[in-house]
Amino acid sequence: MKIEAVCFDLDDTLLWDERSVREAFEAVCKNASDLTGVDPVKLEESVRKEARELYESYETFPFTKLIGINPFEGLWANFNAGHQPEFRKLEQLAPVYRKESWHLGLLACGVDNKELASKLSDQFAAERRARPYIYEETFQILDELKGKVKLLLLTNGCPALQREKLDGVPKLAPYFDEIIVSGSFGKGKPDVSIFEHALSLLHTSPEQTIMVGDKLTTDIKGALGAGITAVWINRDGKSRNDEIVPDYEIKHLSELHDILNSRV
Repeated sequence: MKIEAVCFDLDDTLLWDERSVREAFEAVCKNASDLTGVDPVKLEESVRKEARELYESYETFPFTKLIGINPFEGLWANFNAGHQPEFRKLEQLAPVYRKESWHLGLLACGVDNKELASKLSDQFAAERRARPYIYEETFQILDELKGKVKLLLLTNGCPALQREKLDGVPKLAPYFDEIIVSGSFGKGKPDVSIFEHALSLLHTSPEQTIMVGDKLTTDIKGALGAGITAVWINRDGKSRNDEIVPDYEIKHLSELHDILNSRV
């Protein structure tokens, strides 16, 4: 059956979020190294570890897992949108979480300095915001698809943060007929209901729709569960087991044309 609609994930599918986070850590940890002599690589490892553990200790963790908000987004998100009460709790927790993650990371490297931790947490947020990277083929594929198929953006995350990411690349959002953010919908990928919601907005059947994303456990698993053709964008040659098997695996978004042409 001919494909009438293409759903795209945002982070690390269209936006290069992994690079943004990596470079933000590198800049902040270098600054900390210059100030204290701490090993920047060890500090990044420690902050990432402490942030994950602290994030999972909060009562909000089940909600963030449901919505699909990761610990490193918490290191710069403000959580000042979204109607659920959990977002108000996250909004209050965020400043403490950011500072404590850096403080515990410094402590693991032998540096006990809460004032520095506070400055580093602010710097990380600023560094991340200054790096709205996008893949070189993103606009090319969207230009080629626009007007030929319906386009929908389906992203997990906090509404305020995902909107901020889109605002950082203002040319991106206008390509899409619909944008769904899990924090606004109430459940995130891989929950089948958010994919069914996408289909209802697109007015297409699962057989007429494809989902393109980089994460097997969210984008691909959810699409398969909804009967939507699942396309895994695997730029880095990640390995996978047979628990979640995409319908297609590609290394570059331009390969979508072959998939669409095969379904005419």
